[in-house]
Amino acid sequence: MTDNNVIKLWALIVAAGRGKRFGGGIPKQYFPLAGKPILRYSVETLSSHPAVDNVSVVINAEDQPLYMKAIEGLMVTPSIIGDSERQGSVYNGLETIASRTTPDHRPDFVLIHDAARPFVSNELIDRLVEELVAGQGVIPVLPVTDSLKFSKDDRKFETVSRSNLWRSQTPQIFSFSEILTAHQRFSDSAMTDDYAVAEAAEMMLGTIRGDELNIKVTTSEDLGTAERILGITGHQESVSETVVGTGFDAHRFGPGTDITLCGITIPFKQGLVGHSDADVGLHALTDAILGALAEGDIGEHFASSDSRWKNMASERFLFFAKELVHKRGARIGNVDVTLICESPKLALYRSAMTEKIAETLELRNDRVSVKATTTDRLGFTGRSEGIAAQAIVTLYLPTSGDISFD
Repeated sequence: MTDNNVIKLWALIVAAGRGKRFGGGIPKQYFPLAGKPILRYSVETLSSHPAVDNVSVVINAEDQPLYMKAIEGLMVTPSIIGDSERQGSVYNGLETIASRTTPDHRPDFVLIHDAARPFVSNELIDRLVEELVAGQGVIPVLPVTDSLKFSKDDRKFETVSRSNLWRSQTPQIFSFSEILTAHQRFSDSAMTDDYAVAEAAEMMLGTIRGDELNIKVTTSEDLGTAERILGITGHQESVSETVVGTGFDAHRFGPGTDITLCGITIPFKQGLVGHSDADVGLHALTDAILGALAEGDIGEHFASSDSRWKNMASERFLFFAKELVHKRGARIGNVDVTLICESPKLALYRSAMTEKIAETLELRNDRVSVKATTTDRLGFTGRSEGIAAQAIVTLYLPTSGDISFD
């Protein structure tokens, strides 16, 4: 066993990514998980572990305000500016640590961890450190247990043997001097993790069994899994609460040759009359989101008396509501919009409407429902005097206090 009192171990957390697959108004590492930024979980664990001497975080230069709020009160070294790619960010981090320390005070080992893995445990860190006997690095791995399929065109699939396949995790620990040299040698390569860099440099590497709870938050669905893990492990009894909002809007027909519904322009013998583009679908949906947040209605934020919103595309209003959701540390579960009219017939446009809403709200298509119905010729919609819409939305709000990223 390596003597923890002798080695110098420096933790380097990589948090410069943009998290495009996650969606949301802010990078995923700053998105609240049970009221606390995802990044903060791993910083708290690593900065308090007795084997870790220092913690540095590699960030995107644009994220400095988010970062300072996320690590408030924690003992970390000044932030390091990263690169557009993960490998470049780690390289920058290693070079910066070397430049900030004298040869006598440089770490013996560096622990490299992804900010998107909030549940790194003290037990996992202990086992990694214990494995540092004679090798130059050690990583946690888990066997692949799911059946694997391969496809070239997403239609025909072939079964792939999962024998001898393993999933790697972070944190990964390496000899500081050796992994720095390896990154210097292979700085132009595009490798997925530091083990690949170390392997290319023919370093002596070992493995330990990883931790199934040490998940990586990549998509918004992973955030739900992370919340469930917090509940299972007893960190918090209720990590989020579900709230629901509803919205309704109606506009009458007037002169024109097309209408806009749920962001899609539809040719028609008339237009819809309104101060903006009169998109009843997006107006109802915007009101539903504002209602779930108890933020009033669309008229309070975009008054019809304000010339700035004249002929404005209603997608702008929906985007505003989505940003309010993110600033509250909430996330959208699903939305359901019902359009009510005798004509035009909307069946051919529903798919495009669904995709437009999903794109604007950064949701999967299967979290968005758009339906059309009539009133059997009853009322103003039944007389073809206009179109109405109603919407409902489900939001998940953090329960441990409001989080604001203003």
